[in-house]
Amino acid sequence: MRSVVVMRAVVCGVVGAAVLAGCGGTEDGSAGPTTTVRDPDSIEVFNPCRGALSDEVLREVGLDPATKGITTDPPTGVSAWRICGWLPLDDRYGSGKRRVSVFSTSHTLDEARKKDSAVVIRDTTVNGRSGLISKEKEDPDACIASFEAEQGMFEVRTSWLSTEGPRVGDVCVMAEQYATALEPHLPK
Repeated sequence: MRSVVVMRAVVCGVVGAAVLAGCGGTEDGSAGPTTTVRDPDSIEVFNPCRGALSDEVLREVGLDPATKGITTDPPTGVSAWRICGWLPLDDRYGSGKRRVSVFSTSHTLDEARKKDSAVVIRDTTVNGRSGLISKEKEDPDACIASFEAEQGMFEVRTSWLSTEGPRVGDVCVMAEQYATALEPHLPK
């Protein structure tokens, strides 16, 4: 008997929360939605790893397609993250041993801004899309340019790979330059 009462309370609570979340007032008095439930783990994100960024596009933006490294790219189904990286073809944005990675995610710019392990350097726009430049507290050799997308966001991370040899350029400036070059080839 007690389990039936508990189950009814849970069901009533869930239904009640759904009703409250789905209805709200507007200035003209009509009802409208007030919240949207978003599950980042149920969104199929753009896949930069499997040819969606062609070799031609990669070369155009200064990345070497032959150097692709996959960080995470589940072979099937949805994934909150798909991440691939390439080495630069040339020194158009700086020089030294570095990698440029494209993070495609269902997580949002607001989540990136609130992440405990990140230090937001500044707000920016990437070809008109709201964005930010940040660094991970534990990785001073990398910088990330994040910008909004309907799926959540894209992040372009530039990181030094070695302390050997010259390091010419600022990885935050490089990340933003690569993000600007890649943005037209990524879904809105």
